[in-house]
Amino acid sequence: MEPDRISLYRMMLRSRRFEEAVARIWSEGRISAEMHLGIGEEGIVAGVVDHLTDGDALALDHRGTAPLVMRGLELSLLLKEFLGREDGLCRGMGGHMHLFAPELLTASSGIVGAAGPTACGFAFAAQHLRPGKVAVAFFGEAAMNQGMLMESINLASAWSLPILFVCKDNGMGITTPSANTTGGDLLVRARGLGARAAMVDGADVEAVWREAGSAIDRAREGEGPSFLHAACVRPEGHFLGDPLLRIVRKPVSEMQDRIGPLMKAAASGGGTIGQRAASLSSILRILGKMAKKQVGRRHDPIHRLRDRLAIPDTDLAGLEQEVEAEIKAVVESVLTEGEVRP
Repeated sequence: MEPDRISLYRMMLRSRRFEEAVARIWSEGRISAEMHLGIGEEGIVAGVVDHLTDGDALALDHRGTAPLVMRGLELSLLLKEFLGREDGLCRGMGGHMHLFAPELLTASSGIVGAAGPTACGFAFAAQHLRPGKVAVAFFGEAAMNQGMLMESINLASAWSLPILFVCKDNGMGITTPSANTTGGDLLVRARGLGARAAMVDGADVEAVWREAGSAIDRAREGEGPSFLHAACVRPEGHFLGDPLLRIVRKPVSEMQDRIGPLMKAAASGGGTIGQRAASLSSILRILGKMAKKQVGRRHDPIHRLRDRLAIPDTDLAGLEQEVEAEIKAVVESVLTEGEVRP
C-alpha cells in the first residue's frame, strides 16, 4: 500500500498555513507569552497521524498544534485558545502548550518527557478496553534524557503496550546542541529498553508514513511498542523570537548590544585565555549551525513532497488556494468575533 501524496500534502499545508497565521498574530502582540510552533515537523506528524483512526490516542509535547490540526480539530477552537478566550478549546486556560481534546483522546503538556507516561496510560486503557487501538507519543530528542520517558519505554516493552514513541530530533535542546548533552545512540537506547527502533528522515513524509505504518500495525496486533527517531529542521528555532535566529537573521542590529558584554567577558578573569576563546568559538559555531539550517528546500517536508506531486499545475494551485482561503476565513472570523480576555 502506498501513501496518498495529495492527502498528505493537504494535511501538511493546512498545518503550515495555520501556524504561519498564528505566528503573524503572535508578532502583533495578540497572543501572550511564548509560542512553540511545529513548522518543519509536518512530515513527521502527517506521516504518523495519517494512520490513526477513531479510538487511537495522542500524547503530545509543547508543540501540539500540528498534530491537532491534522487530526481534524476545529481550527477556530485552537486559535481562540491561543488568544486566551473562554470559547477556546480549553476555555482559554491552556494556551498552546496544555491542550486537551477528549473527543480525540488527545492531551498535551509543557513538561518535557510527559508524553511518555501519558501515552502509557492511553495505551493501557486501549489494551484492556479497546483492543486494536494504539497510542502515539510525540517528543523532542532532549526529552530522551528524562527519566520518566525512558521508564515509559521500559514499561511499554514489559507490558507490550500498543505505543509508537516518536522522537522529533532537530539537534538542539533550546539553544544547546543536543550532542553536548546526550551520550550514545538513541536507537540503541530504545532497543535496550525493549522497543523496536528505526530511524527516518523527517523531511520525507512518505518514508515516515511507511515506517510509522509498520510500527502502528505491529502495535495493533499486540506486538508491543516501537520507537521512531525522525530528524527534522525547525526554521523558527525553539520558539518564536528565538535569540539565536534573531542574530542569524539580523546580525548587525542584534549583536550591537551583545558585542560589548561578550568582549568584556572574554577579557576578564575567571578562566584561562584558551577557555575564554573556546567559549566564544562555541557560540560562533552554534550561530553558524543555525544559519545553515535556514538555507535550502531539502529540509522542508512540504516543498519536498510538492516536487513529487503528479498532478496538473492548475489542480495544485486550486488545492493551495483552497487551503489558504480556509485559513484566512478562520482567522478573520475569530479575530472579528471578540476581544482577548483580560
